[in-house]
Amino acid sequence: MIQNSKLTYSLLIIIPLICGILASIVAVKTLMWWMDRSPQTNDFSLSVPGLDQVPEGVRDQHDKVKIGEFFKKFDVTCDKNLSTAQWTRFRGSDFSNVSTDNIALADNWKESGPPVLWRIELGEGYAASVIQDGKVYILDYLEEERGDALRCFCLLTGKELWRRWYNVDTKRNHGRSRTIPALSNGRVVSLGPKGHVMSVDAQSGDLKWSIDLVLDYGAEIPQWYTGQCPLIDGDIAVLAPGGDNALLIGVDVQSGEVVWQTPNPHHWKMSHSSIMPMTLDGIRMYIYFALGGIVGVAADGENSGKILWETNFFAPSVVAPSPVLLDEGRIYLTAGYGAGSTVIEIVRRADAFEAQIGTKYSPRDALSLEQQSAIYYQNVLFGIMPKDAGIRRQQLTACDPNDTSRFITPVDNEMRFGLGPFIVADDKFYVLDDDGTLTMLRFEHDHFRKLSEYKVLDGHDAWGPIAIADGLMLVRDSTSMACLDLTQDERWSRR
Repeated sequence: MIQNSKLTYSLLIIIPLICGILASIVAVKTLMWWMDRSPQTNDFSLSVPGLDQVPEGVRDQHDKVKIGEFFKKFDVTCDKNLSTAQWTRFRGSDFSNVSTDNIALADNWKESGPPVLWRIELGEGYAASVIQDGKVYILDYLEEERGDALRCFCLLTGKELWRRWYNVDTKRNHGRSRTIPALSNGRVVSLGPKGHVMSVDAQSGDLKWSIDLVLDYGAEIPQWYTGQCPLIDGDIAVLAPGGDNALLIGVDVQSGEVVWQTPNPHHWKMSHSSIMPMTLDGIRMYIYFALGGIVGVAADGENSGKILWETNFFAPSVVAPSPVLLDEGRIYLTAGYGAGSTVIEIVRRADAFEAQIGTKYSPRDALSLEQQSAIYYQNVLFGIMPKDAGIRRQQLTACDPNDTSRFITPVDNEMRFGLGPFIVADDKFYVLDDDGTLTMLRFEHDHFRKLSEYKVLDGHDAWGPIAIADGLMLVRDSTSMACLDLTQDERWSRR
């Protein structure tokens, strides 16, 4: 009787314990299954630092890759009867994200929306395109080949001319590809999700040189993979490894020779922000918003690559937007996840520069952005507020660049968008919402007036930056890209 009682007592303890362990295992398996599902079947996605870090092993294990190993050419020709208009790098020719094309765009669209010249399917991601000589270049991820691919298309038809790719196993992490190539002097330079740099001939697709930023410079790939867009400045490709001994490097775009290297004494890391060239007090420099701080690096002469100034006054843990030059040596900086924004002023004293810090604002108190970069246009600073900005959350907003806490536009529920891109062309704003809805607006003194809107993409997470040339706009969502004819006379769609 006593033994039976002991047995019963033991079972009362053991059985619930076993059930609890089994329940925990089922919960973990369910969570893993849920997180691994395709985003097309999951409308809700976590995007909080710490909850969707780079998949395990990306930082600790980095296999050697034969960059640019494979090539395929297609039997396609392109119409060369296009103007010289181009969009050859992130944020356009002058990095303002304002089109300099002198071409009239339609002020409104038909009920059927702007004409679509073509659509193509892409690997999951947010990488965007560049345009030159009637061709489109984009760094894609090939699902079946499991590799990064630099692909070249005809601008008017969307037909693929060639692709160069390499095998690299990249797990889904809010997509894979998310950078924009750079075009100059007959070269295209791309930067893959895991830090693989590839330079190819823009016409033939021939591989010229490559760099592995992790293996060659000790770069640490940031969470959500590499978001930095490469820069070509004249004959130099400028990259930011954020490695142990190289914060920035300058590479001869023709030969691939590293001609200068910026030290990294504070061990700042690679961010998602891109390097912005700026001229301050007559001196050209590269401004980089790293994880750890912001730095100005000499761009010319024998001092190329030398640190001119630096500050860690504003050092968020996640940085995606790039620095924006205002005037009088002032630089606007912002980041998401509650970091807010600030403006620093770079002052030259004798032969040295120093960064004078300004007020650091929360997202509720001044213009702030989370993912895209601000636009400084006609002496006004524009941006889409983050979701933690209070009553102005996700609103397209204008502010005084001399005081970013002074909003010019009122609170307006009609002007709320997501994390998608926005651009200025023909004195009009174009905003692409998360779901692929394109809205055309005009800024009129202290408010935006909506001119037209249309859902131009069928997918979700339409976050890739917009490119425009010859009145043709390239937009993308997470799995597709479309070419729109925005010209006033619909010239390209009538061909």
